[in-house]
Amino acid sequence: MMRSTLVARMAQDKTSLRLCVTASHKQVKYLPALSDNYMYLLIDEASKTCAAIDPVEPKKLVEAVEKEKLKLTTVLTTHHHWDHAGGNNELVKLVPGLDICGGDNRVDALTRKVTHNDTLKVGSLLVKCLMTPCHTSGHICYYVTGSQDETPVVFTGDTLFIGGCGRFFEGTADQMYKALVDVLGSLPGETKVFCGHEYTVQNLKFAQHVEPGNPAVKNKLTWAEEQVRGNSATVPSTISEEFSYNPFMRVREKSVQTHAKQGDPIATMASIRAEKDTFKAK
Repeated sequence: MMRSTLVARMAQDKTSLRLCVTASHKQVKYLPALSDNYMYLLIDEASKTCAAIDPVEPKKLVEAVEKEKLKLTTVLTTHHHWDHAGGNNELVKLVPGLDICGGDNRVDALTRKVTHNDTLKVGSLLVKCLMTPCHTSGHICYYVTGSQDETPVVFTGDTLFIGGCGRFFEGTADQMYKALVDVLGSLPGETKVFCGHEYTVQNLKFAQHVEPGNPAVKNKLTWAEEQVRGNSATVPSTISEEFSYNPFMRVREKSVQTHAKQGDPIATMASIRAEKDTFKAK
């Protein structure tokens, strides 16, 4: 089944939010969009205020917010590409007064430009902005914490996918290494990862090509294919899981470097990204 078919089937009830994470202080719910995108709602349980992450289909999102009886206050835009920021202009007409956050002046309807380590609040939830340039020069990931005993979450847009990473449209292998390994890789291992697209099966087929002997890749791919057959999403993963099967976060591993015929992580990152750009899964 193509990933677009999966998302289309998941989206048959167009305003049904699906629960990803629940805790005493926060919830994360997802809403499929376009052919393979995910929009998210980050919900502060105490105040019932919420932030939308990359709400590319604004009418669908607003209907879902109203159905859940939430107050939408903030938009967290990961980057300026149309399939992530393209709904902002319409959304601010539907919900006046929204705080539209992003790291790039090219983000539509931007009201608050953020940069690395900036923080903001969604109700009682703390959102930390992580600058991860490469896919685009102004890409931001959003790291969210609540109470000390709750699992943190991170919204990674098109920087980190489950089992993969975004193309280097406006950056270099060195920048992606820093984004994945130094920035996102430094988050607590249990941090739940919410990415921007349903690309997991194809990513893991490439990961299996890179590391055919890695049991973590095999097991995750089997699970992801079962999710797809059941019309279910593959989000979220965790940071520690990504280090076990994502080749772009494993560029320091000898097995990945051997596949790439490279001797250092940055050259390995460049090599496997170039290979992935033309990879056709069997």
